[in-house]
Amino acid sequence: MTDVRHELRDHVSYLTLDRPGTLNALTPGMRDHLVDLLGQASADPGIRAVVLTGTGRGFCAGADLSGASAAGERIAGDVSRVLRLGAQRLIAAVLDCEKPVLAAVNGTAAGLGAHLALACDLVLAARSARFIEVFVRRGLVPDAAGAYLLPRLTGPRRAKELMFFGDAVPAAEAERLGLVNRVVPDAELEQTSREWAARLAAGPTRALALTKHLVNTSLDTDRASAFAAESWAQEINMTTEDAREGLRAFTERREPRFRGR
Repeated sequence: MTDVRHELRDHVSYLTLDRPGTLNALTPGMRDHLVDLLGQASADPGIRAVVLTGTGRGFCAGADLSGASAAGERIAGDVSRVLRLGAQRLIAAVLDCEKPVLAAVNGTAAGLGAHLALACDLVLAARSARFIEVFVRRGLVPDAAGAYLLPRLTGPRRAKELMFFGDAVPAAEAERLGLVNRVVPDAELEQTSREWAARLAAGPTRALALTKHLVNTSLDTDRASAFAAESWAQEINMTTEDAREGLRAFTERREPRFRGR
């Protein structure tokens, strides 16, 4: 799959969308390959962080719809099935990945592309980046979990504004709204993303996975269930080598050396 470049370096899996001529619009093959690579990252103890970015002027312009008009007659259930097995499966793969996923947004992130970035655990944006809820411009309902992700980041009223009008949101405004963690000069995006990835890869990987799970589920649960999940996560984490190393390092007054196990 040449349209998704995959590089493993220093325990970090770098996934780069590589269709610059289309602003990295996702084909079904690219989407499925990303799902596979994220699943591999979850299962591989040698991978401790994931970075997702794009080449050229765009992070991802959304789904490649070049063949949509040529589709044959639809029957009831076709659209929901395609969505469930396609865009929703990709977003779920990011949310469920057991390693921290960092998006380095280098340009336009529209539609599915915007939601792909927002599903990541951390988002760095180049100053030239912009996020567009493009669906309303096409007379479409937002897909790829947009109506799930956006209200959790901005609140429902602001999410409706973004989705009802479909205006491009520049990087600085995206940072103010809480859509991204940090905006950096375009020339510094790659270096900053590698620095952040290195810090993530040096962390206690299983503790980060459990923390990710607790945060991602926190807005969908009641207090009793959240407390139970926290206790469960603590119980599991205390069996890891990294937890024992962290406690030893504390008592020995030194920096911990985590191994991701």
